[in-house]
Amino acid sequence: MIVSAVGLVALGVGIFLYGARTDSSRTYIDPSDQTLVALGKKVYANNCAACHGSKLEGQPDWRIRKANGRLPAPPHDVTGHTWHHPDAVLIDITKNGLVPGITAPPGYVSDMPAYGKLLTDHEITAVLAYIKSSWPAKALAAQKEITQQASQ
Repeated sequence: MIVSAVGLVALGVGIFLYGARTDSSRTYIDPSDQTLVALGKKVYANNCAACHGSKLEGQPDWRIRKANGRLPAPPHDVTGHTWHHPDAVLIDITKNGLVPGITAPPGYVSDMPAYGKLLTDHEITAVLAYIKSSWPAKALAAQKEITQQASQ
């Protein structure tokens, strides 16, 4: 009985440590990793630029709803709000799209597709590193702080 309890505790600790090491919400995506940024630039050009712009500029009038009630794609440069979110949220939105009640307000409808079945986790991380590499130091520092606070 005691051996079983010790085994369960050890298994629980092992699962926790594995989750802590692999959980994307605990990871800061480093935009100074030039190899990652180079991959991200390619993946972004092939999958994101059509909506978010080749220079991360977003669609025109991105804060004004279209006739269908949806918002245009926002910019990912410093003029947008991407840098206001922790990395875990950015990963979730990229993988799963904007999900009402989770990464979007309840009832929200978006044109943002889910890329979780099209891109690998590494490619998603690379895209976000590329996006972040365009931000000025002040925005990067603020976003890093937001990411660190969210993972506590």
